[in-house]
Amino acid sequence: MPSTPQKQSSWQHPSDDVISSLLRDARNIAVVGCSPRPVRSSYKIAAILIEHGYHVMPVHPIARTILDQPVYPDLHDIPVPVDIVNVFRRAEFAPAIAEAAVAIGAKALWLQQGIISEEAYRIATDHGLICVMDQCIAVTHRLLLR
Repeated sequence: MPSTPQKQSSWQHPSDDVISSLLRDARNIAVVGCSPRPVRSSYKIAAILIEHGYHVMPVHPIARTILDQPVYPDLHDIPVPVDIVNVFRRAEFAPAIAEAAVAIGAKALWLQQGIISEEAYRIATDHGLICVMDQCIAVTHRLLLR
């Protein structure tokens, strides 16, 4: 019996060198979907990024502060240039977030572990952004920037 052909992915991870440079050069990281609840992964990862010296800008529609940082309801509300848009939202929301990342002039779109959106990847890379998907930014930082 013939096997069913696998659908080919149209995306690929950037090289370790590209990701290392991105993480080394970045200063401002917007965390979209950052939770005010300390038990959530988005909160924990934001805390780790702050510990590593990044300026973290949580994006949440309701919270006012997270990790003693002011919270922005939308990427467009952030008053400083954003280097990396780190996403903790379901894949169905990723294309709109990618469009917003492009609109604010971000350098990279980073979809956390478990999040893959080929449409978001296409939007980001078609506009010159580095796009990382299905990887935890904190784990990658630990592995590449020891």
